[in-house]
Amino acid sequence: MRTLVCFTFAILLFSVLSSSAQVNHAPVIPEADGYTIIPGAKLAPDQKRIYRAIYDATKPAKESSQILPALNMAGSELNALAVCNIPLTNAKFVVVFHGAAIYGILDNDHYKEKFGVANPNLNVLSELKKAGVKLFVCGQNLLAENIDPKIISPDVMVASDALIVLMTYQNDGYALMSF
Repeated sequence: MRTLVCFTFAILLFSVLSSSAQVNHAPVIPEADGYTIIPGAKLAPDQKRIYRAIYDATKPAKESSQILPALNMAGSELNALAVCNIPLTNAKFVVVFHGAAIYGILDNDHYKEKFGVANPNLNVLSELKKAGVKLFVCGQNLLAENIDPKIISPDVMVASDALIVLMTYQNDGYALMSF
């Protein structure tokens, strides 16, 4: 009997997970991972909360035709909030680019010159900005890499230093997300 109960539970769990994996929604940032509501989850997005996060974008995408990991994660969380009917005004998100991630914010011509493909991040940057996300790049890093600020996405603002951005927003209660 016990084996039958365990087997039945395993089948039920598999069917719930299989069916929920098929209902992935990305209404705000279609290029980012979508979100699936998990019935009965003990902790889920809450309409009464303000979500403050600073995304520390240092890693490049695995493939130059993919979006940066930090953009994917910021976008996926905006998708999560939207799927749960939480207003985007409850999302106070900031992304700061430095390290290898700065090449992901180059304008299309310079990205193509460097990687041989169109920049997949540009549309996402624009969508994030429209959703209220603040986007910064480290001025120190631009100088160190000899990147003219004129050749980065116009959706990204130049900050004096990525670490100043990180400290400022963390001091204001923003959760640090590193990608």
